[in-house]
Amino acid sequence: MMFSLPIYFIIFLGILSYIFGKNRSKKKISFSKNSGGQPSHYGYYCLIWVTVPSVIFFLLWQVSSNHFIDIATINSIPKEILPKDVTLQKLLLENIIIVAKGGKSLAEVPSESVDYFRKLKFISTVASYSSTLIISLIFCFLSFRKIDPSLMAKNAIERFILSVLFISSVVAILTTIGIIMSLIFETTKFFNNVNFFDYLFGLKWSPQTALREGQVAAEGAFGALPVFAGTFLITLIAMLLAGPIGLFSAIYLAEYASPITRKIIKPTIEVLAGVPTVVYGFFAALVVGPFIRRTCESLGFSASSESALAAGLVMGIMIIPFISSLSDDVISAVPQSLREASYGVGATKSETIKKVIIPAALPGIVASFMLAISRAIGETMIVVMAAGLSAKLTANPLESVTTVTVQIVTLLVGDHEFDSTKTMAAFALGITLFVMTLLLNIIALRVVRKYREKYE
Repeated sequence: MMFSLPIYFIIFLGILSYIFGKNRSKKKISFSKNSGGQPSHYGYYCLIWVTVPSVIFFLLWQVSSNHFIDIATINSIPKEILPKDVTLQKLLLENIIIVAKGGKSLAEVPSESVDYFRKLKFISTVASYSSTLIISLIFCFLSFRKIDPSLMAKNAIERFILSVLFISSVVAILTTIGIIMSLIFETTKFFNNVNFFDYLFGLKWSPQTALREGQVAAEGAFGALPVFAGTFLITLIAMLLAGPIGLFSAIYLAEYASPITRKIIKPTIEVLAGVPTVVYGFFAALVVGPFIRRTCESLGFSASSESALAAGLVMGIMIIPFISSLSDDVISAVPQSLREASYGVGATKSETIKKVIIPAALPGIVASFMLAISRAIGETMIVVMAAGLSAKLTANPLESVTTVTVQIVTLLVGDHEFDSTKTMAAFALGITLFVMTLLLNIIALRVVRKYREKYE
């Protein structure tokens, strides 16, 4: 609540500046088509100048002040009780902060450090609030002074919007680069202990051996081939089910269904996208898996209660709406003139769909399939509940397998050292999956470009 008070004040002052700036522009400027904007542009100009610098200043103060307060608090601790280990110092600081906020600490903390922390926090709060107030009022005054006929408020707002869009793009790019670099950094440490080719082509995935002395880089212990084989097997089963059903339903809804039928069927299909994955997992584990096992036993086959087939079928049901809805929108967006031209040369409806509509909509259809594949590869809950955790190199869909995402979760969850080879194996799996997904997207883009050149 205390943190929000300056923000509320800035918002309130920004609204007032918008109103006053708008009214001031009406008094000082005679508006025309050649003016620097409308009264609302001048109002937004004042609002931006009041809110943006104040919010940035307040947030930077909060981030930086916490760091300096922590350092000052650690320095205030008597040297005779201050641990030499940095980790223990941070733990002691956390206990001081807990006590200062009215909580109870399991360890004894110096009372003078607690009081010192409270004092610094109070001073920082008062200083940030007063500074933010002063800055808001200063920029409010300056923005009012700048309202005159020479001010091109509309151009200034457009430049601000452009700057926001540019900064957003840069943040997105830097975030992506940061994620990739963190993966590369941890993966490099992993490959210092495990041979790259043993990882990529190894037939045995047994990361728990990393916990045993002398087996950190045991041959075959980190062979990821069974993990990726299970991932692709489940994804293939899911796409074999979801691909045709999703595409055919999209064609029916876009080309054959009446408006009333379309209004009923499309929302019904899209309901599947809103079902939590854990519900699909329960359905796969309690219904689909036992059904497949009993059916196979009645036919004389042996099947595991947890199988790739059960996980793949349920995952296929889950991703049907992704393919159906996107493909339907793409097919509906094909110009009507293409259909009429096809009918004009004597083509039937089915021939028009096959020869004209599908090729013209192929880039969007490929994009919907790629989205569905990415969704299937990234699914975890269904695989855990329906396919199991055992890494097996098999093409038999009736056996239990595992996927990359499941293994990543398994490796990162638990009480173990973060810098162990077992933990770093998760990063190796992550970057390998990233590279494979990137290659799939590149292939899809090449297909899209080929048909775009043909039909545009």
